[in-house]
Order: sequence, then structure tokens, then C-alpha cells
Amino acid sequence: MWKFYGLAAFVVALDQWTKWLVVKNMMLGERIPIFEPYFALLSHRNRGAAWGMLQGQMGFFTIITIIVIIGIIYYFHKEAQGKPLFQYGLMMLLGGAIGNFIDRLVRNEVVDFVDILIPIINYDFPIFNIADAALTIGVVIIILFILKEERAEKKKVK
Repeated sequence: MWKFYGLAAFVVALDQWTKWLVVKNMMLGERIPIFEPYFALLSHRNRGAAWGMLQGQMGFFTIITIIVIIGIIYYFHKEAQGKPLFQYGLMMLLGGAIGNFIDRLVRNEVVDFVDILIPIINYDFPIFNIADAALTIGVVIIILFILKEERAEKKKVK
């Protein structure tokens, strides 16, 4: 069980370390090309949720994040035991939620820095951070788990 919490702790540590590096070493708005034009580091701040929605709603985010963290821990202990894929997904969600929660509490904004251009559709993806990536990966893992469970249920019925 603790190895799963270790994953969440690793996500939080990596997220906070990378954000600290950005804050300490880059000016706000500074862009460092890595693989031009598709990948760069861009020092950005977000006072809202994904894609800048709900700007400045820190009280709302605090309440929602606490509820989400409690829900993740509950599901981890009550519903995910013996289901490693579900456990990994939940811990990625937990690490991501806590990583951005720390930013909101300490900085009153979230540090974002990963800037990606998707060339096939010429789409400049919204700037994100490690916590955001962990949240997305966690959701994908949980979706895969649900699909796997549904497939197993269908096989039992036949």
C-alpha cells in the first residue's frame, strides 16, 4: 500500500521541484526553446483551473481540492484494494491534486511551464506542469481500468 503513496509523494516532489526551478531561474513570461517550435519551457502563472477557467476562485478551489483528496483516499482504501491499475491511477490523481494545491496555498497561483505545439493540427496546447500531467495520466489509467473491468464482466456473463 505504501508504495502507492510513494508514487503520489514522488509526483508532488517532482512537481514542486520543477516549479521551484522555474520560479527561481526564469522571469515570468520567459520562454526557453527546447525543440523549436514544438516544445519549450515558458514561465507562466495561472490563478484559475485548467486552461485558465474560474480565475481567482481560490476559496472554491480549496474546498473542491480537499473534497477530491478525501475522495481519492477513500476510493484507494475502500474500492481499489487488490486492483493495482486503479491504485496507480488514484495515486497519480492524488499527487497531481496535492501538487497544484500546494501552489494555490503558498503562491495563490499555479506555476505552469510546459509549452507544446501539436504540429499535425497546428494547436498550441495550454501551458501545463507536472501536476497537470499526473492528473491527466491518472484519469487515463482509471479509464483503462474501467474498460478492463467492463471487458472482464462481459466475459463472465457469456
